[in-house]
Amino acid sequence: MSQNNAPQLGVVLYSFTREYRARKYTFEEIVRKTGALGLGPGFEIVGYQAFRGYPRISDDVALRFRRLLDEVGLVPSLLSANVDIGRRRDRQLTDDETLDLIKLQLDAAVKLGYPAMKIQFGANTNVIRRLAPLAEKAGVKVGPEQHAPHSIEHPTVQAWLELFEELDTPYLGIVPDFGVAARKLHPGMLDAQRALGIKDEAVDLIDETWNRVHNSEDVLAPFEARRQLMKDIAAIDERAMGYAWRAMTLFGHQNPDQWASVMKYVIHVHAKFHHIDENGEDESFDYEHILRVFRENGYTGGYSSEYEGHWWNSEPDAFAELLAQQAVMRRHLGGAPQGTEAATADAAG
Repeated sequence: MSQNNAPQLGVVLYSFTREYRARKYTFEEIVRKTGALGLGPGFEIVGYQAFRGYPRISDDVALRFRRLLDEVGLVPSLLSANVDIGRRRDRQLTDDETLDLIKLQLDAAVKLGYPAMKIQFGANTNVIRRLAPLAEKAGVKVGPEQHAPHSIEHPTVQAWLELFEELDTPYLGIVPDFGVAARKLHPGMLDAQRALGIKDEAVDLIDETWNRVHNSEDVLAPFEARRQLMKDIAAIDERAMGYAWRAMTLFGHQNPDQWASVMKYVIHVHAKFHHIDENGEDESFDYEHILRVFRENGYTGGYSSEYEGHWWNSEPDAFAELLAQQAVMRRHLGGAPQGTEAATADAAG
């Protein structure tokens, strides 16, 4: 994949989900504050979250969006598309219907100025094969997100890689998510469940199950364990079922070193995190290790900082969290930290 000489940092709109849903900020205010705090230059959107009527985007809306980004010093980095093959009640979408849905979003990416688009594993290899010439014609790189619990060795991901090798086009690749390579469940999430009154037995079982899978070499173990865990938790404390699902779905078990062999297929990266502590670390992800793998194996493309602490913590301001995380990113990638104490204070305010 073609890369620039230095990595491009940025954010994804999803990071501001709590503030956005609470109407603390409008979409335009989020964009403007992102630019003002120097959290770009990349700005990733989730299409259905950003625009009413998406994926159909009017010329006027597209023009105003592109002018807004330009005004505040941001650039389109990645469009997060949705591949919801279960959107019908009676059946899953056919390959033709799935392709049509992606094509509409590919058109939106072109109109909005996005050079790359992320899709989900709901698009099978037959759909991706048929999508390849459309991506080439549009000039937009397209890649399924490699999201936990799918490690690089999972059969679904291996099928993608085999297809990319066969088609040999720079317009197909993958979008790794740091959540694939967690080192442990975030303690803040565990504490939050106990604070909600979830039974200790349920919280302990979830933690024990995750750790057991983490020490397994079976790439299918996370999926099998998740199915059994959901049954067990339902019998202990149904209030913990959402937490059990997120724990086994958002925190993967892959060794970061496994990304080294597929770096040529990486078109963008989701730099997930939950909280940067006083030591400059996210307890769930070894940023030094992960970023060293990308840096030493020649990746110089884009990273979207993706804050997901809002799953359990309503207190932090996403802007302040993102400033702290990007300082960590720049330190490990060899660049000077961006942002100051004043900027952090302004973000929190």
